[in-house]
Amino acid sequence: MNKITLFFLQLIFFIVVAPFLSGLITKIKNSLRMRKGQSIFQPYYNLIKLFSKIQVVSETASWIFRVTPFILISSTLTVALLVPVFIFSNPLYRMGDFIAIIFIFALGRFFLALAALDTGSSFGGMGSSREMFIASLVEPALCLVVFSVFLQFGSTNLSVFSGMHAVSVSSLVGASALFLVVIAETSRVPVDNQETHLELTMVHEAMALEYSGASLALIELAAQVKQMIWFFLIAQIIFPITTLSLVNLKGLFSWGLWYLARILIIVITMAIVEVSVAKMRLFRVADFLGFAFVLGIIASICAILGA
Repeated sequence: MNKITLFFLQLIFFIVVAPFLSGLITKIKNSLRMRKGQSIFQPYYNLIKLFSKIQVVSETASWIFRVTPFILISSTLTVALLVPVFIFSNPLYRMGDFIAIIFIFALGRFFLALAALDTGSSFGGMGSSREMFIASLVEPALCLVVFSVFLQFGSTNLSVFSGMHAVSVSSLVGASALFLVVIAETSRVPVDNQETHLELTMVHEAMALEYSGASLALIELAAQVKQMIWFFLIAQIIFPITTLSLVNLKGLFSWGLWYLARILIIVITMAIVEVSVAKMRLFRVADFLGFAFVLGIIASICAILGA
């Protein structure tokens, strides 16, 4: 199978599976709460419904508001090509490391916050302010995780350290720090709440409140793919995996199942955390992400000591 086919196969894999993971988390949460809840395929139904609706744009919105969904989905899918799932050798991997992923995700966050301000909505401005506040706490913790990965594996390139490591104290602590960061990055409890539009709690939803139709569908899909990418990055640190030579469809199918099995543990953990804790006040988020920062320091120290 040639590289171009694998290239498109990986994109399709992320686009198709990402909504399923969101639906699976919601289904597990409802089961833990002893509720029937929505179907596990509800995210697919929502995307189909949004793509079929007409978009309503504010009169005060500029070109920034219109192009932001396309920038957001294109930047997210670019990161999806940097994660070694089916392809391990293409030109993108020369720049495809943790640092590049942080900057590319920051590009989408910047435009989404700018678009929320563009309409002049008070909710959009509130969401943008909160998002930038959380981002200022997230990125230092992320940089420490990247530093600990570099100290342990000698590289921050995903395709380089894939399969060259064993589980260690440093990788476990670093993955724990990354898990706390991912809770904030994916707008989940206790930092944010995807299931409500209350003024006191919403962050990501406030920035997307003015969007509708296909634009909102692109934003939702980008958020789901982003969540899947972060889950893969956590799995890549905790669970050692080697790069294989995939030459047939059977090998590709087995490879995909193995990747899904790794992140299934993370999905279950995320659902349990959301059900077990309550939404915290905004200024308590600093303490929450401060703990992730401390875990990043501990991971770096463990990597220096060789633990």
